[in-house]
Amino acid sequence: MKRPLDVLLSILGLALLAPVCILIALAVWVEDRGPVFIRQVRVGQGGVPFSVLKFRTMYNHSHCGVHRQATANDSRITRVGRVLRATALDEIPQLLNVLRGEMSFVGPRALLPREIEVDPRSRYRQIEEVPNYHVRIAVRPGLTGLAQIYAPRDISRQKKFKYDALYVRRMSLWLDLRLILASVFISLAGRWPRRGRPLWQQQTR
Repeated sequence: MKRPLDVLLSILGLALLAPVCILIALAVWVEDRGPVFIRQVRVGQGGVPFSVLKFRTMYNHSHCGVHRQATANDSRITRVGRVLRATALDEIPQLLNVLRGEMSFVGPRALLPREIEVDPRSRYRQIEEVPNYHVRIAVRPGLTGLAQIYAPRDISRQKKFKYDALYVRRMSLWLDLRLILASVFISLAGRWPRRGRPLWQQQTR
């Protein structure tokens, strides 16, 4: 049921959110007259790269050069971008990736290729070397997921990948529906619930 649900929800989402997309596009362009969208290469199921489209949330020049993960008070993020990130509305264009089968509504976050992780000993290592990396790429990346909702923002990738591995082990239609509903609440409320490990998720230790 996972793929039929993805197709149905992506079609409904694109149709219902079309007016919202027009307003977002205008707001992004008005703030600094830069491009409305950015295109990024991400790693998909099985490690196969694909291209995603997102509403731009940073100042135009900030997307040039080395990719660096955004922080809570990142000066590169525009005022409109902060709203889009808080509500996850910047990811609406990725519904096209869900419709094409490159992503799912629920799954691990799609990573940038050749990302670098700092291990517990402060040494740099390739993201592929982080435990559970190959478990998480066994499924399609998702718009939302266990780590995106519950993992604290500033924890290491190694800890976030534990959330992803737990999702892969417990993946079910019921779990997907719960995470989708949680994401809808986040978008409507404009804030995340208290992040951390819920009671049913104690296996991430």
